[in-house]
Amino acid sequence: MRTFRKRAPRALALTGAVTAAALLLAACGNDDPMKGMDHGGSPASSSAAASASAGDFNDADVMFAQMMIPHHQQALEMAKLADGRAEDADIKRIVAAVEKAQDPEIQKMKTWLKGWGKPESAGMDHGMTGMMSEQDMKDLAAAKGKDFDRKFAELMIAHHKGAVEMARQEQKNGGNAEAKALAGEVVRAQEAEIAELGKILDRL
Repeated sequence: MRTFRKRAPRALALTGAVTAAALLLAACGNDDPMKGMDHGGSPASSSAAASASAGDFNDADVMFAQMMIPHHQQALEMAKLADGRAEDADIKRIVAAVEKAQDPEIQKMKTWLKGWGKPESAGMDHGMTGMMSEQDMKDLAAAKGKDFDRKFAELMIAHHKGAVEMARQEQKNGGNAEAKALAGEVVRAQEAEIAELGKILDRL
């Protein structure tokens, strides 16, 4: 730096002055350290949004999540039984659709309940419709080929109808927008699968 100062003292002095002036202007124009972060990107605003979302629920939302989690879990158990047992290509496709949709929905509902400060389950005595008995699951596990396909279609139709009924109750009584949106998706997807499974049964 000493050599450079001897070679260009005026240039260096001018550069230093410009830099100092720029820093002074920047400091004056940015005396608020949070300025420029008030577009939803600040930790404070994100925390407030999360708190508002967590508070926006009612008893119907809690019941919907607590009931639908085990309901979905049983659907996934039924879908797993198709491996090595199902024969029909359309049954296998519906099995894949159930697995793809319902596991992420379970995780989403668990996240809601955690945010709401509620347990994942309040027990099974909620009058859930469409749930398979232990014997139903044993009979399904014992079947293979077309027999499995037929039993799976019959049981999943009943199971889906139960889910649709619960989802419609959430649409009617729920208060959380995200939960009601999920309920709408359950109704749309599972009613479509009910219709498809009915057609499969007709030809099996």
